[in-house]
Amino acid sequence: VQLVESGGGLVQPGGSLRLSCAASGFTFSNYVMSWYRQAPGKGRELVASITITGGSTNYLDSVKGRFTSSRDNAKNTVYLQMNSLKPEDTAVYYCNARNYYTDYIYWGQGTQITVSA
Repeated sequence: VQLVESGGGLVQPGGSLRLSCAASGFTFSNYVMSWYRQAPGKGRELVASITITGGSTNYLDSVKGRFTSSRDNAKNTVYLQMNSLKPEDTAVYYCNARNYYTDYIYWGQGTQITVSA
């Protein structure tokens, strides 16, 4: 089982990034996919989640209108499009997969996002 995040990096305030999380080793379409983040000295927080069909999404209040999550079940990949990035978005972003039927969870290794001028 693997969840491999990519797309992180350094971006200026107001910029955009797109994270990808490629899944393998499990039935991707049975899993609710989420993005979490953890800033230095803070706890991990849920940023966005998307249902198994991609028909519904939920977002942390502070990212609503700026971040968009999507998934491609044919490619076993979930995405997080991040626009209008702010310094407070700086964190390690983690991909999370939760089985819709069993609640079993997998985590990715995380990717660093740094928003700084």
